Amino acid sequence: MKNIVLKSGVQMPVLGLGTWKAKPGDVYQAVLWALQMGYRHIDCAQIYGNEREIGQALHDAFMQNIVKREDLFVTSKLWNNAHEPTDVLPALRKSLADLQLDYLDLYLIHWPVSQKKEVIFPSCDDDMISSKILPLEVTWCELENIAKSGLVKSIGLSNCGIEHLQKILDASLRRPDVLQVECHPFLQQKKLLAFCKKNNIAVTAYSPLGSSDRVDKRGNEPVLLQNPVVSEIASEMQITPAQLLIAWGLHHGTAVIPKSVNLEHLRENFQAVDIILPKLYLDKLAHLECGWRYVDGSCFAYGDYSVETIFA
Repeated sequence: MKNIVLKSGVQMPVLGLGTWKAKPGDVYQAVLWALQMGYRHIDCAQIYGNEREIGQALHDAFMQNIVKREDLFVTSKLWNNAHEPTDVLPALRKSLADLQLDYLDLYLIHWPVSQKKEVIFPSCDDDMISSKILPLEVTWCELENIAKSGLVKSIGLSNCGIEHLQKILDASLRRPDVLQVECHPFLQQKKLLAFCKKNNIAVTAYSPLGSSDRVDKRGNEPVLLQNPVVSEIASEMQITPAQLLIAWGLHHGTAVIPKSVNLEHLRENFQAVDIILPKLYLDKLAHLECGWRYVDGSCFAYGDYSVETIFA
């Protein structure tokens, strides 16, 4: 497995297993299958509601000598209601306890929005903490502090654009190691990827297959896996559309974290690491850019947060 070497010195495997939307009851077996196949990057988050089951799978994999802890890269994320500096460490310790780990390889601020402690998902303006009262840089400073403790090896951000990143770069002592964002042929993030490359920030692409199993789908959204260009190229190369999209993300220098709990899909996704895309096909896929964001952040657009400012 190829790796991206982070500024922290940690090596992040370019292909990981995403666990968003992986239901308890399914995710345990999926993680074990993935580790047995050779996956060494598991992407988690407290809000996904499945870290305890993932933790049991990790524990069992270690006990069965499927993988050693030091050979595994595990990510978790700080949820929006724990952005107050005093809440960051307890949230991290909760994820560590659930995952049955002594440390994380990467800890991310999940979204650049702050909610009141008792709010899981906001439903009104009053559920939010204004960015003027609790700027993202304040939460980031606390991530810098916990990074010194050894509980996390690398730190980063998710769902942020260039404006947010620049504020962090200007105000911080430690630059982000990783940015995790949605990225695929419909949303190619060219300016953002160029900014991250210039500033030595690695990028992980989520929803690389178009997140077609979301419950909050909008009625008019295009299906990436069924796009005619994607289907045609995949057919010509004798690979699956999913493999094509994973190879596209890897070609653009990002780590990619497709989610699956299906044994055959896990195997197919893993095999995509070795696929090389000819320039002719890359050029065709480049024309699919349409700015379509499947995870549009609108569920957090309360108070002084808007879709535009969230991804700024």
